[in-house]
Amino acid sequence: MGISPADLVTVGTTVPTFGEVVPVVRATLGAGTKRTYGTHLNRLEQQWPDRRLDDVTKPDLDEMAQAIRATHRVNRASQGGATAVAHFVSTVRYVYRYAEAKGWIRPCDNPARQVALPARRPSHRYAIPSHQLTEICHVTATTGNDPELDSLIIRLHLETACRRSGALALRPHDLDTDQCLIYLREKEGTDRWQPVSPTLMRHLLAHAQDRHSPPSGQLLRYLNGKPITGRRYDHIWKRIGETLPWVTIQGVTAHWLRHTTLTWVERNFGYAVARAFAGHHSKTIKAVGRSWLPGPTPNTCVSMSPTTDPPCVNSATPPDGRAFTPSSMPPPPICAFDHCATTSHSIGSGSPRGQPSSPNTGQPDSANHAAACCPSPASTAHADFWAPSTLKIARLAKCPQSKIAAA
Repeated sequence: MGISPADLVTVGTTVPTFGEVVPVVRATLGAGTKRTYGTHLNRLEQQWPDRRLDDVTKPDLDEMAQAIRATHRVNRASQGGATAVAHFVSTVRYVYRYAEAKGWIRPCDNPARQVALPARRPSHRYAIPSHQLTEICHVTATTGNDPELDSLIIRLHLETACRRSGALALRPHDLDTDQCLIYLREKEGTDRWQPVSPTLMRHLLAHAQDRHSPPSGQLLRYLNGKPITGRRYDHIWKRIGETLPWVTIQGVTAHWLRHTTLTWVERNFGYAVARAFAGHHSKTIKAVGRSWLPGPTPNTCVSMSPTTDPPCVNSATPPDGRAFTPSSMPPPPICAFDHCATTSHSIGSGSPRGQPSSPNTGQPDSANHAAACCPSPASTAHADFWAPSTLKIARLAKCPQSKIAAA
């Protein structure tokens, strides 16, 4: 019957209602989690305000989950309502875990433990081809009311593969100028030192100085000195989508840039380096992800091979007539940096990620570096641009003292 001897001699604990417990639970959430769980906490509070937590059964939760699936907002990330249901189940589980910790509910009486999360479907996100990245960088650097800020944001995400939360949390005193490292603080309290190019470091410092960012305050700021928010990202991609319709159609966001960079790193340096570059620490983390190329037909895709050129769909030539191989993954855009945007908006144009090194000595080749500060698109070597920092990541991943975990 689920009754222990202790239950017969002790006074039972009064179980609160959802109307009582939801405000308390909401106060324990961080800003990001509160945005994700907020909708479902409101639903529980509004539909079951006077219902006690121990009165709810698994069928009750299943019924509410089905209602959420039927009324979810349709977009490219909704996956037929699976995402909304997953967020609802996670919200209910959090509420009942809190109740367990308070002693209001026993684990064996927790109905949320019996509700399964819907299977996670594959993402439609793919690594953005070079010519499309060039278009994004060109629009970013030539439109808008603050192209310098927007170009810096795009460059930061492409070069470091950081999440949006990591860029927004970046502070001037998170910049290690001696070693060209930045300290990223991202979701779930994770943090890591990420290598950057001297070019990006120089422009981050200049941005902080020009816009009067306090050492312990947010680095990225508007022209008036106020810190940016996530709304700036919405503005950037809406503006880009007005010029490039495919950005709006595909639902491209800053996370696509992260996926693009990680795909390039994984294909060229292996999964372990890509995992460290991404800042993945969980033992159960999934692979970095496949790279998918849009084929001649809307519903056809082809996976890139890590060692060979990808075959075209139906043996046809890609729409742009160019092969997209792992080695052709572009380096980050320079855009407005060093005034390179005035001559070329190709992603390959601009300063290198670091001084190109001699293959024999590993020392900086000053002659190549002088020529690479603002090279022509045809002469830019993508591998030279990326290799120094990705190899540095590989060394950091092997170092026990490093904050970057090895796979």
